[in-house]
Amino acid sequence: MSVMFAARHFRAEREGDWARLEELLDRVEKQSPRRLSDADLIDLPRLYRATLSALSVARATSLDASLVAYLEALSTRAYFILYGAREPWGRQVVDFFARDWPRSVRAIRWEVLLATALLLLSAVAGYHLVRGDPAWFGAMIPGELAQGRDMGASAASLRESLYGEPKGGGLEVFATTLFTHNSQVAILGFALGFAFGIPTMILLVQNGATGGALFAAFVPHGLGWGLFAWLMIHGTTELAAIALASAAGIHIGRAVAFPGEASRMAAAAQAGRRAAIVMIGVILMLLIAGLLEGFARQLVRDDTARLAIGAAMLMLWTLYFTFGGRRGQA
Repeated sequence: MSVMFAARHFRAEREGDWARLEELLDRVEKQSPRRLSDADLIDLPRLYRATLSALSVARATSLDASLVAYLEALSTRAYFILYGAREPWGRQVVDFFARDWPRSVRAIRWEVLLATALLLLSAVAGYHLVRGDPAWFGAMIPGELAQGRDMGASAASLRESLYGEPKGGGLEVFATTLFTHNSQVAILGFALGFAFGIPTMILLVQNGATGGALFAAFVPHGLGWGLFAWLMIHGTTELAAIALASAAGIHIGRAVAFPGEASRMAAAAQAGRRAAIVMIGVILMLLIAGLLEGFARQLVRDDTARLAIGAAMLMLWTLYFTFGGRRGQA
C-alpha cells in the first residue's frame, strides 16, 4: 500500500509538467517549432530536465513499471525534438554555399596559398628542367598521359590537339573520364594530408611539374599561348579545386603535427570538420571543371574566348571565397 501511495503522490506532484511537455511536443511534431511562443521555448528544456529527473527517481525507487515506461518514451521524444531537430534540407544547402564553405576556405587560407605556390613554382621548375634536358619529359609525363604531345611531336600535331575536332565523339564520356581523374587527384591530395601534409606537398609538386613539362613541349613551336588558353578554360576551376583539396589535407596534417594547446586528437577533429566542408565544395568545383574540360574546351576553339571563360571563372571563385559569408562574421 505504501508503494502505491508513493507512486500516486509522485505522479500527482509532477504530472502537470509531463502533460505540459507532452502538449508542446505534440505541437512541434504535428505543426512546426515556429508555432511555439517564447515562453514555450523557454519551458521546453526545463520540462525535459524535470522529466529526466523524475525518470531517474522512478527507476531508483522501483516505482510502477508503466510509469517508468511512460517517462522513458516522453524523455526520448523530447530529446529528439531538442537535440535531433535539424534545419530543412534546402536551408542547409543555402547556408552551406552562403556561409559555411567560403568561411571554411578562408580559415585555411595560408594552406591554400602554400598549395598554390607549390603548384606554380613546380610548374616553372618542370618547364626549365625539360627545356634544359628533354629527357626529363618522359620522367614527368608518361607516354599514355602525353598521348603524342611530347618533345618529338610536330607543330602540326600539337596544333591539332589544341584546335582540332575531338576524335571519336563521345564528349560526355570524355567529360566523365576527366572528372574521375581530377577527383582522384584532389581526393588523394586530401587523404595524404594526415601524414603531416608531406605526401600532399609532394603530390602538388609532381602535378605542377607535369604542367610545366607540357608547356616545354608546346612553347618551342610558338603554341605556348594556345596551350595556356586551352588549359585556362577549365584549369582555373580544376587547379583551384586541387589546391583547395590539398590545402584541406595539409590543414589536417598541420593540426596533427602542431596541435597547440588542444590535444592532438581534438585538434585533428576540429581541423577535419573544417576540411570536410571544404572538400564537399571541391567536389562541386571538380564537376564544373569536368564539364568545362569535356565540353566547353572542345566546343570553343578561339583563344580569346577560352581565356575569357577561364578568367571569368577565376574571378568568380576569387570573389566568392573572399567575400562570401562575411555578413554576421566577427
